[in-house]
Amino acid sequence: MENTDFNLIAAKISQPLRILITTHSNPDGDAIGSSLALASYLKKKNHSVQVMIPDPYPDFLAWMSGCNEILVFSSDEVACKEAITKAELIIAADYNSLSRLNAAGSLVRQSPVTKVLIDHHLNPTDEFELQISISKISSTSELVYNFIEAMGDLHLLDKEIAGCIYAGIITDTGSLSYSCNYVKTYLIMAELFRLGIDGEHLHRLIYDTYSESRLRLLGYSISDQLVVLPEFHTAYITLSKEDLERFNHQIGDTEGVVNYALSIKDINLAALFMERDGIVKVSFRSKGSFAVNSFATKYFNGGGHRNAAGANCTTSLEETILKFRQLLPSFQTMLKSVY
Repeated sequence: MENTDFNLIAAKISQPLRILITTHSNPDGDAIGSSLALASYLKKKNHSVQVMIPDPYPDFLAWMSGCNEILVFSSDEVACKEAITKAELIIAADYNSLSRLNAAGSLVRQSPVTKVLIDHHLNPTDEFELQISISKISSTSELVYNFIEAMGDLHLLDKEIAGCIYAGIITDTGSLSYSCNYVKTYLIMAELFRLGIDGEHLHRLIYDTYSESRLRLLGYSISDQLVVLPEFHTAYITLSKEDLERFNHQIGDTEGVVNYALSIKDINLAALFMERDGIVKVSFRSKGSFAVNSFATKYFNGGGHRNAAGANCTTSLEETILKFRQLLPSFQTMLKSVY
């Protein structure tokens, strides 16, 4: 069910507050972009605002205004706990359950203050008193723009906020290649350019700053670790812990790798299986009507969007891949005709 508590949230922030904005573990462009855009806007409304993330963000997002002020729970637990304790309002941006905060989740859950959700994922938990939850929207960054618009504050947008919103939309839609069949997404993008962003420059900062080791990891993923199953219109890539160590894997280095598997002609389902930190992180992508969010939720305790989802599995890498392959015959007909 979709929720749009714009007016209730407006009333809640009508007076200056100490606000803590939180986003999910392994934060991506939309998580960081939406959080920083919202933080900058709320500061202009005279609120005291901090952004907290469970673990570090990728280097290719470090250009965004406010990144140097983000609190990282895994490296500064004391400061993060203090921020949680002092917060008078907590905002959850780009995630639908406090479990996505990892170790910080229980602390945020215990806080007695109002918790506000601003997110575009399906099935949010009931841990949030107020919600802006609209799954058809391209990204949480677009929702932040809509929130600012609903507050009557578009005049407070500036080039820095626009850049953060742009990053969130671009990264969560694969540079406007999926989850973006919504007219207003493009109208918002036009407004961001009117505010002075340099789209070409920002796109290069996000996508053209690969390290040599990241590029070699990508090449290895495609040349050595790509498995294509044409009978199931499926392809997947496997990266073991040893593979990641061999290529000096850094946060964000595997961002977008799964999309290369999906780009193959007649492939309608793609997956990346990556062994890291004692779990197997799975990224699913699909074309057309095949809903990988339902697939991830039902079989891998994950979730996400129709064409982009993920999961964390506690089974071994081999067991996880075997389960995936054993499921494919049940979906053979569906994967053949996704349009």
